[in-house]
Amino acid sequence: MRLILLALAVAFAAGAGAQELKRWAGGGTPALALEDMEGRPHRLETYRGKVVLVNFWATWCEPCREEMPSIERLRRSMDGRPFAVLAVNLGEPVSRIRAFLEKMPVGFTVLLDRDTAVAKAWKARILPATYIVGPDGKIRYAHLGELDWSQESVRRAIAALLPP
Repeated sequence: MRLILLALAVAFAAGAGAQELKRWAGGGTPALALEDMEGRPHRLETYRGKVVLVNFWATWCEPCREEMPSIERLRRSMDGRPFAVLAVNLGEPVSRIRAFLEKMPVGFTVLLDRDTAVAKAWKARILPATYIVGPDGKIRYAHLGELDWSQESVRRAIAALLPP
C-alpha cells in the first residue's frame, strides 16, 4: 500500500510546483480528533476563529519531506496571526517521527493518525494532502501533492481568510 501511495504521490507531485490552491467543493469538513506526540488531544473545533492548514503526510513520502520547510516558512510568516498548522502523520511509530523531526525541526503541531481513519475521512488518498480550513471550521481550499506553501499567491489566499 505504501509503495502505491508513494508512486502516486511522486507522479502527482512532479508537476505540482506551479499549481495553486483549489477551492474546496468536496462537502462538509470531516471530524479531526487526534493526539499529538506527547499524548495531548487536539480537536479541530477548538481551533475555531483561526485559519488552519491540515497536512496529511508520512516520513517515507518524498514530496511530503520536500514541502515541510515551506509549510514552516508559511507558519513563521503568519506568526502572531490566528493561523495554525496541524501536520497529521499517517500510521507511523512516534520513534520514526521523532527521528525525522530531529533532522527537520518544525514549530507546528504533529498529530498521530495511528489507524489512518482520519485520513480516510478527509479523503487524503495522495500524499501530501493539504486542506485549508477557514475560521468558521469549513474547508476552503485543498491541494494534493507537493506545493511551495511560502509562495506569495498561496500566502495571499490564506491571509484573505484571516479574521480582521
